[in-house]
Amino acid sequence: MKNKPVFVFFISTLAIFCSFAQDNKEKKLDTLPEKTKIKEKVSSLTDNKIDNPEKVYYQHYGLRIGADISKPIYSILDKKYQGLELVADYRWNYRYYLAGEIGKERKENQTNYFDYTTNGQYIKLGIDYNSYDNWYGMENMIYFGGRYGFSIFNQEVSHYTLHTLHNYWEESLIGTKSDILTTYKGRTAHWLEAFLGIKVELFKHFYAGASIRFSFLLFQKKNDFPNFWIPGIQRVWEGSNFGINYNYTLSYMIPLYKKVKEKTYKSPEKEKDKIKKVP
Repeated sequence: MKNKPVFVFFISTLAIFCSFAQDNKEKKLDTLPEKTKIKEKVSSLTDNKIDNPEKVYYQHYGLRIGADISKPIYSILDKKYQGLELVADYRWNYRYYLAGEIGKERKENQTNYFDYTTNGQYIKLGIDYNSYDNWYGMENMIYFGGRYGFSIFNQEVSHYTLHTLHNYWEESLIGTKSDILTTYKGRTAHWLEAFLGIKVELFKHFYAGASIRFSFLLFQKKNDFPNFWIPGIQRVWEGSNFGINYNYTLSYMIPLYKKVKEKTYKSPEKEKDKIKKVP
């Protein structure tokens, strides 16, 4: 019984000391500068990994590779055509992409006076500009741009007929000159290309696209036989430097890195001030 007052005194003293220590700690925290308090709050939020997914999202940057699926389909439907085109682009920044295509085409053509086969390769290099402002979390494209194209190819003439207005004697009009019935090798063409297209992300990093392309022929190497069909441009009309074609692509982006794009919010207080200022 004699020890009971001593025990109560000890407990009371300990409680008073703890209360004093807690009060002293709070006063010490209150004496911290305002900037230090803010930093501690921000650090606390970061440590607890409290993040607002609506405010920040990541955009992927990398190399996208694929193929024009229209050319293999056309090769199956038309036995006189064979073609393959590989496409690629690299995202340079938010709007611009470095892009290009490389391909090979072979086409047998029959006209009123000539039967010929064109066989060759081509390459196109240029820039795409994405004009579409994606919603947050989307990476689709509505784009336009330009290309410089170069092609090297051969033209093989297998048959030709002579042109005459009146064939009274019904003579044979089939041409037999060996200098015409030959293969014209090492022909080249240079052109500029403008286009408009779209790319839609079907699945994560997997895209489907389509574009229409307008070509302007800068230079073509030709001898006795004209170039009616050029790989990369396709049909070329005699006396015209313009061409038109299209492509449908499937591609996959290889993500190399990501960049954060912060969404900007309008302050409610500023919006209220604007409303008050309106007469």
